[in-house]
Amino acid sequence: MLTISQLPHRAVVEHLVRQAVYERLRKPLPGPATAPNPLVVNVSARHCHLTQEAVEILFGKGRQLTVHKWLYQEGQFAAKETLTLIGPRSRVISNLRILGPCRNISQVELAYTDGIALGFDLPLRLSGDIKGTLGCMLMGPAGFFEMSEGVMRALRHVHMSPEDASFYGVKAGGEMKLRIGGPCGLALEKMLVRVDKAFKLEVHIDTDEGNACNLQSDTPCELLK
Repeated sequence: MLTISQLPHRAVVEHLVRQAVYERLRKPLPGPATAPNPLVVNVSARHCHLTQEAVEILFGKGRQLTVHKWLYQEGQFAAKETLTLIGPRSRVISNLRILGPCRNISQVELAYTDGIALGFDLPLRLSGDIKGTLGCMLMGPAGFFEMSEGVMRALRHVHMSPEDASFYGVKAGGEMKLRIGGPCGLALEKMLVRVDKAFKLEVHIDTDEGNACNLQSDTPCELLK
């Protein structure tokens, strides 16, 4: 007689039963569910988004942003144009990259350590939610543009299509967790979910978060609800 400790685990029994049923029906045993799209995790370095009006003030009348590098999300690009950000007590960040195309608001996204260097206590915000955030001065080759608000640390987030959202069982505005492997593995919680039919599955974390886990192109990552 077998004792309780010698009996097969329930999961093993269930698997054997399923296997027997599918063999009887002459159907292949279904494998584990696979995600509809591959997950990409990218580090979003400090950058800014500008209105067309701001671009013309900083770079000259009629100036348009030019493509330096296309980004993973369709239609988004890093521009050739860069700026100087002037913070409190004249502390500066040079070569601040602009991301295009132009938007209807101007916004600067920095990492926590950038805020320390500049003397900013950065608020953590959803992109586009600039009300009550910090301001700064931007300097370009043609002039200065003063922002009364719009400087922040962006919430870590994941872009996904409705198909991806259905697979993971989440909705826009919800939260997920990103598990990062490797020798410096960690888990990042409160990953904001952003859903749009035009989005590719991509996580954005900032440079502080990327450095903390030594994120590389081959680092294994997993999204969890």
